[in-house]
Amino acid sequence: MTEKGNIKSTDSMYDVVIVGGGAAGLSAAQMLGRTRRSVAVVDGGQPRNAPAGGVHGFLSRDGIDPAELLAIGRAEAEHYGAVVVRGEVMATSGDVRRGFEVTLDDGRQLRGRRLLLATGLVDELPDIPGLQERWGKDVLHCPFCHGWEVQDQAIGILGNGAWSVHQALLFRQWSSNITLFLNDTTDPSDGEHEQLAARGIKVVAGAVEAVRVENDALRGVALAGGPEVAVDAVVVGARVHSRLAAFSGLGLSATAHPMGIGDYLETDADGATAVPGVWAAGNVTDLRAQVLASAAAAAWTAVVINNHLMAEELNRDVSAYRESLALTGA
Repeated sequence: MTEKGNIKSTDSMYDVVIVGGGAAGLSAAQMLGRTRRSVAVVDGGQPRNAPAGGVHGFLSRDGIDPAELLAIGRAEAEHYGAVVVRGEVMATSGDVRRGFEVTLDDGRQLRGRRLLLATGLVDELPDIPGLQERWGKDVLHCPFCHGWEVQDQAIGILGNGAWSVHQALLFRQWSSNITLFLNDTTDPSDGEHEQLAARGIKVVAGAVEAVRVENDALRGVALAGGPEVAVDAVVVGARVHSRLAAFSGLGLSATAHPMGIGDYLETDADGATAVPGVWAAGNVTDLRAQVLASAAAAAWTAVVINNHLMAEELNRDVSAYRESLALTGA
């Protein structure tokens, strides 16, 4: 249940504390609950995809409202015994030997034998009027998430770095009416200019001043000291940042992404971080993962965490068994 009264006392310890109540965190909670592990999920209530009109590319749930998807996920996790705790994690401490302690913004503390971070990412948009207000509506970033919904429309690609050329070429698959706004941040090579021209993509120089909105719909891109170009949707490559400040006490820190688009938490293929007993899953460690991929990765990481706990329990019980045999002389 999602209630304070169901939180174990600080003298008790969950098998796993999961930080993050999005698709990844809830998927892991469901899997761990099914293995009969005691699980607490700390949910700050700020899912990355909250502004989106729907979740796409999720088999059997295509187009579902993000909030509805999470409500279903919470109910399923709670069905298997997981406790969902509303709150923000402010600090963490401990280690795999003693267990981990998580302190929430209201002073409550949770303890877990293992810790799973599913905190996701924060999108940082360019400081251009209109972008933030339309984010997730007609200001987009991923063609696989939103391309179908804007197919055959006039789409503007807002230059925000070297990857903007790739975005323009990619969105050309969904529409023949693509305009790349260089925005004084993107400088295509000769070869890229040739590619853009070959695909019929218009290139507009100059800084972008604002995104124009009328009647709750995007209408165009205004250039500084220049004209306004009509578009139906704008694509921008947001920089992304991992939510890791609360875990510095464990020695965890972000790694700069090699593409220069932000940072993430490095893990191995199973989600294990450099800190023993701490795992991560979802966007916090995989910037490319869509909702379905994040949920799937977290389910596998949950299996790995369960097996890690099982190995510890087996070693403990074998040692106790041997001691009992020695005492009885058997």
